[in-house]
Amino acid sequence: MDLRQLRYFTAVARERNFTRAAAALHIAQPPLSRQIQLLEEELGVTLILRDSRPIKLTDAGRLFYEQALQILGRVDQMKDATRRVGLNRNQVLPIGFVASTLYGGLPTLIRKLRQSAPELDIQLLEMLSIQQIPALKEGRIDLGIGRLKHHDPNIASAVLRQERLVVALPEDSALAQQDGPMPLSMLAGQRLIVYPNAPRPSYADQILTLLQDHDIRPSDVLEMREIQSALGLVAADSGICIIPSSARQMRSDLRYRVIDDPGATSPVILYYRAGDRSRHLDLVKRLISDMYAENPIWLSDNNLPGVPDAGQD
Repeated sequence: MDLRQLRYFTAVARERNFTRAAAALHIAQPPLSRQIQLLEEELGVTLILRDSRPIKLTDAGRLFYEQALQILGRVDQMKDATRRVGLNRNQVLPIGFVASTLYGGLPTLIRKLRQSAPELDIQLLEMLSIQQIPALKEGRIDLGIGRLKHHDPNIASAVLRQERLVVALPEDSALAQQDGPMPLSMLAGQRLIVYPNAPRPSYADQILTLLQDHDIRPSDVLEMREIQSALGLVAADSGICIIPSSARQMRSDLRYRVIDDPGATSPVILYYRAGDRSRHLDLVKRLISDMYAENPIWLSDNNLPGVPDAGQD
């Protein structure tokens, strides 16, 4: 077994088609098929079910795919780190994040991290929560900060806090003329704008599930790609949108009301690879705990009391 075979197999598993995988790898299909066959013979198990369209992975194939992604990701990281040491460059720490966390503690955390570890070249990559899980496994990021709970055994997570949800309203709407928390029941019959529209599951599904659990039915649901577009439509009086409380800073031309329900929250979650024992992960967890201990205004205004420890899984 060699790295070339791992790359060939992951390409086939990703494309679900030998012809497309061969094209992506810039090789002919027969040698690609032969290398996969040799890999299966060495392992003594079938990895791919070839008689389906598109092809499917067996249980062993899915496990092998997950492990192969991690191995290839770590190899790429090793090559990059080695080059950087040889060229006297800083170590890279890529961090994925969802856009809404820019209005909470993320800027403060990154500022503290730069001060505590100036040798790090911190790269911030905006990506949806669901995109951060494969990015971690493939080694494209080392840490992720998102809002979606997952069940991938290869990725560990820590819920950093539960952020309150608020309703963004057009300034001249009837609901915006009242102050104070808004009962969920008042959202019934309203035109709801959710984001992102893809990929799913996503934050949009959290919001729709919250309403379904309370048997609240909007008159219509409009799906947008990102939070900026969703709030722009609210400003245009095209509907209402439920957002994390800290994201209220994005637009000052809307009215915001906190939802009066203990379950109306969105978690902020730290993702990292299971088994990661790096000192930078420990440093990030410590800095998060220190940041919460300072009880900044954005924390007390937007979150439920009792912020968990950053190391809690």
